[in-house]
Amino acid sequence: MSNLTKVPNSLEQHWMPFTANRHFKANPRLIVGAKGMYYTTHRGDQVLDGSSGLFCVAAGHGRREIAEAVHEALTELDYAPPFQFGHPVQFELSRRIAALTPGDLNHIFYTNSGSESVDTALKIALAYQRVRGEGQRQRLVGRERSYHGVNFGGLSVAGMVNNKKAFGLGLPGVVHMRHTHLPEHTFTFGQPETGAEIANDLQRLVDLHGADSIAACIVEPIAGSTGVLVPPKGYLKRLREICDQHHIVLIFDEVITAFGRTGEHFGSDAFGVVPDIITMAKALTNGVVPMGAVAVSDRIYDTVTNAVPETAVELFHGYTYSGCPVAAVAALATRDIFAQEQLVERAAKMTPKFLEGLYAFKDLPVVTDIRGYGMLGAMDLAPTEAPGLRGLAVMQQLYDAGLMVKLTGDSVLISPPLVSEDKHLDELFGKLREVLKTQ
Repeated sequence: MSNLTKVPNSLEQHWMPFTANRHFKANPRLIVGAKGMYYTTHRGDQVLDGSSGLFCVAAGHGRREIAEAVHEALTELDYAPPFQFGHPVQFELSRRIAALTPGDLNHIFYTNSGSESVDTALKIALAYQRVRGEGQRQRLVGRERSYHGVNFGGLSVAGMVNNKKAFGLGLPGVVHMRHTHLPEHTFTFGQPETGAEIANDLQRLVDLHGADSIAACIVEPIAGSTGVLVPPKGYLKRLREICDQHHIVLIFDEVITAFGRTGEHFGSDAFGVVPDIITMAKALTNGVVPMGAVAVSDRIYDTVTNAVPETAVELFHGYTYSGCPVAAVAALATRDIFAQEQLVERAAKMTPKFLEGLYAFKDLPVVTDIRGYGMLGAMDLAPTEAPGLRGLAVMQQLYDAGLMVKLTGDSVLISPPLVSEDKHLDELFGKLREVLKTQ
């Protein structure tokens, strides 16, 4: 019996993240194996993965190609310091990612998570403004109901209250725009036709604080973890126009939407807007090894790197495991799978069936709203006596029925692996309906 399948004698010592620990430990949900579209529980049950883990296992579980590449890497090069040294895979992976990123986002900086990618992007934006002689630009603009990880930079620009309220005020000088989900958007299929004018919140902040105080604006193309808020038509384009007019760095947090989730390589491709910086993680390595990355435009990279002598460090930032060999090899093997199996194209092909199945739940009284785009969807459930209680109960009932999805409060988030077949979507929505119709 391996350590993965052996149930420990005690669960008490592990403090679990984003988890009701006492509730979990009274009735644990332990995962001991995974293959294809399914998890195996410690009780031996098969559970369909309806959320790609946490949006990260886009190519399905147990990919031998990635495991073999990682094993080979471990036997050849276990670690190489990323400061003043490199290894070949970092550079090849950067070339492969840059070939996919939109516009001139041709320079890749490695991190270990989406949270670190966000903080890195914010620091690069601040460094860029300082180097170009605008060091007074220190204000950062985020958005209500956004999620940008849990480090202090991302936490500060994010807009999910429960993630912030226990940890103080965050970074100074951060301001927020409104979220884009209007009451008239309820049950809207795909992109709402109205609401683009909400982007003018950024112009209002410019008018209030002065353009010369604002370094960067960060948004998710689709606000994911808060419940899949799809941007109104024209909204992202208007943000781009305002940022261009006032020399504000536009950052797209694509930790969820990168690598095919929208039916395009990036959400920026899907919505036809090129930012200055893109953050990514999750599907970068298919969830096998922690890794994140930040794609930066030629203009920003050249401005920062050319500002100091050739022998000087340009950006005093990085992580011990930035682009470590094992993560880089896993990411490269994942890119091979995506290319060989045309997973981005497959996501686009599966999108109509996915969205049809998602919006079919409009007939259930417990479902108060549905939103979706590409292979990413959410439905809100009517709360009970306290927010989140119904969501927790539904999560447990779905797990017992053989389906795992992500719950944020009373919102059901659905993002199946891009290798899904018709039969998997039928099973997913069938089990979801069986549980929700009892609510």
